[in-house]
Amino acid sequence: MAATRRSERESVNLFSDYHMHPQGHRLQRYDSALLDPWSKAARERGIRDFAITDHDRYHEGVDFEAFRRWREQNDDLTIRMGIELDNDPQSSEAGVAWVQRNWEKLDFVLGSVHFLDNWPFDRAGEDVGFSRRPIEEIYREYAVALRKLVERGWIDCLAHLDLIKIFGFRPKTDFLGYFEEVLVLAREKDLALEISTAGWRKPVGEAYPDEAILRRAKDLGIPFTLASDAHSPFHIGEDYDRLAQLLEKLGIREVALFQSHERRLVPLAAVG
Repeated sequence: MAATRRSERESVNLFSDYHMHPQGHRLQRYDSALLDPWSKAARERGIRDFAITDHDRYHEGVDFEAFRRWREQNDDLTIRMGIELDNDPQSSEAGVAWVQRNWEKLDFVLGSVHFLDNWPFDRAGEDVGFSRRPIEEIYREYAVALRKLVERGWIDCLAHLDLIKIFGFRPKTDFLGYFEEVLVLAREKDLALEISTAGWRKPVGEAYPDEAILRRAKDLGIPFTLASDAHSPFHIGEDYDRLAQLLEKLGIREVALFQSHERRLVPLAAVG
């Protein structure tokens, strides 16, 4: 099975992963002990171009000098310095200010919505919140939060666009309609859109975002990054065999890479 997965992934050369969290979900200082397992795992999995994107609420642990040394020690890999900027009601204001101060030191900034007011809807045990209001109302509120995130700026790419589906709750009709305005706005702002395998290991059991959203984004000319949203080195490049099949199905043949916020598109050319 492992050999089959490796063959399928290499057939379309999925070599990038632009969503990784060495800190996990706690404040940890960047040093070799924290970062070395990530470069080792990326190398073993054939991921040659990747971005470290810890949550902005833990920005105090980001040490640019330690990151620079680690990148130099792994110069066979292309490692990008990034951050994930979300809408946490307690920390996002400070996170935006940190990104603004350090914009030139960063290669890549993800934007995401993890909160509806003070409700961290995607955390374990929070699925009960979806039964308290009509699902259509929750999706409308989520769409508004996404648009506010894009309008706030200081991001290069939108992460897991339909994260709100994480527990499998969704409107019965017009799923794409809730995301149309944010897709158009993202195109206007020249943002990329992440295709994430993380949903396959969540209760919803499907990639982020939905295929209908990906088709619409492709029609709009929005470029895509690839991501695992790894919170452990073991998740780097996870389910990239399934991702390869999804990209082939949708006719997505290039991937967006970033350096100092400058984007370039690279073909996912067949290997061998």
